[in-house]
Amino acid sequence: MAKMAKPKIVIYGLDRRHPGLTVHVGGSYTEAASVCLDRHHASPVRIEVTCGTKQTGRTIDFAKPEARTLKAWNNDIDTTEAGAYGVAIAAVEAEEELVAIGRAETQTGADWYVAPRGEQHEDLESCFRLEVSGLDAGSKSDIEARLRQKIEQTHRGKSNLPAIASVVGFKERLVLINKVEAKK
Repeated sequence: MAKMAKPKIVIYGLDRRHPGLTVHVGGSYTEAASVCLDRHHASPVRIEVTCGTKQTGRTIDFAKPEARTLKAWNNDIDTTEAGAYGVAIAAVEAEEELVAIGRAETQTGADWYVAPRGEQHEDLESCFRLEVSGLDAGSKSDIEARLRQKIEQTHRGKSNLPAIASVVGFKERLVLINKVEAKK
């Protein structure tokens, strides 16, 4: 009997799958995510993804960061933010088949625009705003509280596009993804 492969969140090669990421930006998110995950876990790590009401167990493979990489990512706040971008973008890709097509403008209440994979993206009609946050440590209830804050942030944003809020809890091994209805 063939062994079933565990579904993965793939943080490598983001630029090859997401037209809004360059090789350098995608690579930096991969590095940061590896540093964040390595703080608490060994690769591969099992992570729970809750997307709306659906829960999926997934794995993330990551390289153990070298000393030089750890020095380059020595700022916990910046590293957690960049690492969360990488994991959230890859998780939204895995769960919703959405790809990052570009950074969102200031005051839109989001960090990125994402759209269905394979569609043309000349305008933002089929896009969602993606708001991302990360917590290095903290409990599930802390991660859920942050998600509520991020949902509210998308409501305050100056955009009528629907949104997705995502929070990555690195120590807790949890990614929460929630679609947010467009403002009326």
